[in-house]
Amino acid sequence: MFAALDISASALVAQRLRLTTISGNLANMMTTRNELGEPEPYQPRFVVFQVDPSVGAFGASGVRVAGIERDPVEPIYKYEPNHPDAIKTGPYAGFVAYPNINMMTEFTDALLAARAYEANLGAIEITKDMTQQTLRILA
Repeated sequence: MFAALDISASALVAQRLRLTTISGNLANMMTTRNELGEPEPYQPRFVVFQVDPSVGAFGASGVRVAGIERDPVEPIYKYEPNHPDAIKTGPYAGFVAYPNINMMTEFTDALLAARAYEANLGAIEITKDMTQQTLRILA
């Protein structure tokens, strides 16, 4: 039964990180500079999950985060010639490169992550109840 708790706990950690990553994407929807202060739009990130390689006695293993990847989508260009980050020369002169982040997609992903988190909390509660019933029978 403790393996079931480990599996659900690993999923809770993974979904929490997924929600944190989505929050970062939403917070940076209008970010036109990178961490060094250079004009470069924020690249949205996404979490990559994989099966935890440590297989338990019954084949159960859980999930782990393989990494947080950057989505290589092209930025969205908006004509704002007075913006401090507007492109100065070339065919995009006067345009500002904004991150290509779809708010509705991010909200949908956030809802999915929240529901998956809740489902795993439910699995933990059921496992806890089963353990308590087993201990009552054995006592």
